[in-house]
Amino acid sequence: MGVEIVKVKTVDDGMRLNRWFLKYYPGLGIGRLQKLLRTKQIKVDGKKAESNTRLEAGQEIRVPPLDNEKQVPEVRVISAKDRDFMQGLVIFKDQNIIALNKPSGLAVQGGSNTYRHIDGMLEALQFEAAEKPRLVHRIDKDTSGILLLARNRQTADLLTKAFREHTLPKTYLALTAGCPKPQAGEVKAPLEKIGEKSQVTAEGKKAVTLYRVIDAAGEKFALIEASPLTGRTHQIRAHLEYIGCPIVGDDRYFGAERKRFASLSDKLHLHAYKIDLSRLYNKKLIITAPLPAHFKNSLNALGINFKE
Repeated sequence: MGVEIVKVKTVDDGMRLNRWFLKYYPGLGIGRLQKLLRTKQIKVDGKKAESNTRLEAGQEIRVPPLDNEKQVPEVRVISAKDRDFMQGLVIFKDQNIIALNKPSGLAVQGGSNTYRHIDGMLEALQFEAAEKPRLVHRIDKDTSGILLLARNRQTADLLTKAFREHTLPKTYLALTAGCPKPQAGEVKAPLEKIGEKSQVTAEGKKAVTLYRVIDAAGEKFALIEASPLTGRTHQIRAHLEYIGCPIVGDDRYFGAERKRFASLSDKLHLHAYKIDLSRLYNKKLIITAPLPAHFKNSLNALGINFKE
């Protein structure tokens, strides 16, 4: 077992690097692949590579010791309960895409001490397709709302490109402590990942978020519609904290110690509410995800109006 230098075959010309590993090293999980790429243990023609790097026939891929990952992993057996649960999350499905309304608290992918996640139950959403659907983007574990899945490789490539280029307008809803002034505007503040948080720094990457207040309970709470124009980690959470209106239930971006409110849920009040797929489908197609119960109950408790 040692480092391999593998030449890209003609049949794999144009394939993305992550798809190549899925084909030849099916036992390699997405999380570990990303780590190997970050630590430069995987290279293409001697250079650092990304998961979406397009391969060309004849290129050489440096592969660290992965003999065990060449084995096809055991097929997961999804329980009837989990199958019903996953299929109950579906809010849109056609031959190319599945849209889920992900609940708060359920991770998209596995990690340290995270054993139950969307990625581990995708077999439940194969339906009549030849293969299980594929993840093309992520939302935070504690964020609820729309998660798109691709049902074939071609759609996966299209969606991955669209998310990378930010051509699918997304709208989030957030309940904040405090009401921003002005009540509509643009937050342009560069963000840098420091530890477990994204923070506004002069050295950070460009980050832009549009927002507007839908309704408010005086100056204490507000229901905000936020649309990220860039895709930085925790962008909306960090930007709303930056303008003095942290999200209710956010224990990471609420100052030194998160405030708790007796009449409101302690869950994060951030919801991926709407995504516009019109450009992808060449016709009007906007998907919305109903608010979760804890979010609706908090709005009712505060007398904030929102019609879905």
